Amino acid sequence: MTIFDLNETPRLTRELLLGNGLADMIARGTPHIRILTDAERHASLHSVLAERPEHGDGVWLFAYGSLIWNPTIRVGERRVATALGWHRAFCLSTSVGRGTPDNPGLLLGLRHGGTCCGAVLRVAEHDLEHELDVLWRREMVTGGYLPRWLPVHDAAGETLGHAIGFTIDPAGPGYVDDLTEEQTIRRIATARGELGTSAEYLFRTWHGLRAMGIADPLVDRLAPLVEEVMRAEIFSE
Repeated sequence: MTIFDLNETPRLTRELLLGNGLADMIARGTPHIRILTDAERHASLHSVLAERPEHGDGVWLFAYGSLIWNPTIRVGERRVATALGWHRAFCLSTSVGRGTPDNPGLLLGLRHGGTCCGAVLRVAEHDLEHELDVLWRREMVTGGYLPRWLPVHDAAGETLGHAIGFTIDPAGPGYVDDLTEEQTIRRIATARGELGTSAEYLFRTWHGLRAMGIADPLVDRLAPLVEEVMRAEIFSE
């Protein structure tokens, strides 16, 4: 993949999140979308922790998209894992970050059905409150996701317990489920925002999955098709 440099540092950083830069960016770019207040975000986090199925030395997070290659939080352990009953889908439209109101990009969410192979990331108990607060500043700015505990299994099929996964909220802002493959490819290939392109998001996810030995039917199909469109546009200029 040579459309962009995989070694380039992602623009979404821990410092940006801690300074509320992502929330400010979204509020500035999409003033019609309501940003969760600090109190609402904290309530969401504490509600999830109150339902914690297991207690021990930290918790698992289920990473299926950008958390694989840019977690922005302190992670003590990483393993390949599968969440049953969920699958990846480019079902979250973004008009900020990796798109604009005139040309929205697309991000991944977890939708009901199927299976999803990704990574589980371990957050240590002593870091839990602070690191999950950073994560919630990233994933729960507008409430587009529903965080929940997902049963996860390791590469051998053995249970690892439960991990926090950010599943898509069908009633949330930006949810889309009626795009054709052609529309999906076009949006990913052309959308660009303050954090980069939707294509970069796709390619980094593809590279991250392949580095872990994971083949994902959706990402494996879309990546070369998006690259083909991008190259065709470059050569037509």
